[in-house]
Amino acid sequence: MAQTKTAIVTGAARGIGAEVAKRLAADGFGVAVLDLDEAATAVTVDAIVDAGGTAIGIGANVADEESVAEAVERIATEFGAPTVLVNNAGITRDNLLFKMSVTDWDAVLGVHLRGAFLMTRATQKHMVEAKYGRIVNLSSTSALGNRGQANYSAAKAGMQGFTKTLAIELGRYGITANAIAPGFIETEMTAATAERVGASFEDFKAIAAAAIPVGRVGQPADIAHTASFLVSEGAGFVSGQVIYVAGGPKD
Repeated sequence: MAQTKTAIVTGAARGIGAEVAKRLAADGFGVAVLDLDEAATAVTVDAIVDAGGTAIGIGANVADEESVAEAVERIATEFGAPTVLVNNAGITRDNLLFKMSVTDWDAVLGVHLRGAFLMTRATQKHMVEAKYGRIVNLSSTSALGNRGQANYSAAKAGMQGFTKTLAIELGRYGITANAIAPGFIETEMTAATAERVGASFEDFKAIAAAAIPVGRVGQPADIAHTASFLVSEGAGFVSGQVIYVAGGPKD
């Protein structure tokens, strides 16, 4: 089942990844919905198919080299050579520095940075062969520093440097690379953060919204719209950029 345009979205079983996957499917892409648990991708895949789109669910650990290689090969063989990659997979293991374990540091850096590296390395050969590609990496406003997130902040800052280097190396092959840095987005992840600090999610969102110039928290669709633009034909002259989607300016 080959598609003329195949996109991979990692961490797409829920949240921002799921919304991006659904938006790209609506844009006409065949979407490989990739997550750690293949069964968990069914909700996103079903939503895409029910809306008239095309999708396949893929289980893979983005931090594992062999798992990534097998997943990308399966996608290319069964679904179509991928020329769009959205590196969205991520986890949090928040704690203050003096309480943070090496395990929690390694886990976060592994999924975010190692995962983005492995997925990009595995897919770029298909883009180079096609002389066309779009890579979108998910960073965060936390890249600028955030209390209790030394691991996550370091990973997201690293994602920005990784993105700019990809743009330099791959541009000659018709491949662009950009990063989206979301601010506060209403997801299961931010709900878990509220629970961790002992606040109700509604209060947590209200406090966040009060500090955001547009007066509201973000939704996964806000990120999906931005990703849709960055992977479009019209964004071919946009590369190496970090776009803060945060309801206001960031440094």
